[in-house]
Amino acid sequence: MGNVFLIAEQKEGSVKRVSLEILSELGRQGISATAILPGFGDLSKATESLVNHGATKVIVLEHEALNNYNTEAYTNAIYQYLSTQSPSVVVTGATSHGKDFLPRLAAKFKTGIAVDCISFQFSGDKISIRRPIYAGKCSKTVEFTGIPVVFSVRPNVLAMQTGSKSGSVEKVNADPGLVKAKVINTVASQVKKVELTEADIIISGGRSLKSADNFKIIADCAATIGAAVGASRAAVDAGYAPHNMQVGQTGKTVSPKLYIACGISGAIQHLAGMRTSKVIVAINKDPEAPIFQKADYGIVGDLFEVVPLLTEELKKLKSQS
Repeated sequence: MGNVFLIAEQKEGSVKRVSLEILSELGRQGISATAILPGFGDLSKATESLVNHGATKVIVLEHEALNNYNTEAYTNAIYQYLSTQSPSVVVTGATSHGKDFLPRLAAKFKTGIAVDCISFQFSGDKISIRRPIYAGKCSKTVEFTGIPVVFSVRPNVLAMQTGSKSGSVEKVNADPGLVKAKVINTVASQVKKVELTEADIIISGGRSLKSADNFKIIADCAATIGAAVGASRAAVDAGYAPHNMQVGQTGKTVSPKLYIACGISGAIQHLAGMRTSKVIVAINKDPEAPIFQKADYGIVGDLFEVVPLLTEELKKLKSQS
């Protein structure tokens, strides 16, 4: 299938992992892809990374309006370029940005869209895409009858390959069109955190933590092994954690190598956001908690006793390595 385009995402000059995962999978299937990188300024590190992960060509869409993410500017600039390229496939990561601009882009092309997909397979001129339904309880295969095929891929579900490869880089003056809203200022968190959707290890806390201060128990354990800290919806609703830490159907969907759920019962809403994790560990004092049905390993006990012990053991293991 010709004219396959990946809409790559970068932050501060570094490409998001999911973009590289998609490129790696396209390469494994023998599909040549062009990466489109919207942005402004020095993006040499990002373009090099895209080429090394399999992009045969990188198109840098340059414009000052693309320096910070803006739905209208991104969609307009990407559509303005792609509309001249006869794309067969347009794919991006199912990140907060991807979920925001991709439906608008699909609407401009007057085509359907498959979101948050967990796999895709090219076969000649056809592509079959698998995505979860019913809060992740089942999955279905989606096939498109027309082009372009537009879909997004969930982070951390595809393997990433590295290596030194060859590809060209071309800079194009982007046209963001009429932008009705603009970003005036971006305020970053004072604390440098591991991004949930890209983390290999996530430790999440639930309402059983009883207060925001008690989340320090989870944070201390996570810091020991470089993990990200997540939270259940119940914990967020109770004010124990901010919404950007929420894992679940109305929060972030994650697929880490290891997910540790502390004091989380395992409601359907939460499972929908983490059930594709490679290994799941549950810590809960209720032996009948639904989370144990999904967990690979379970510890029945009080998290206020178990998590500090786990932290100490992890520190010992780390000191031995």
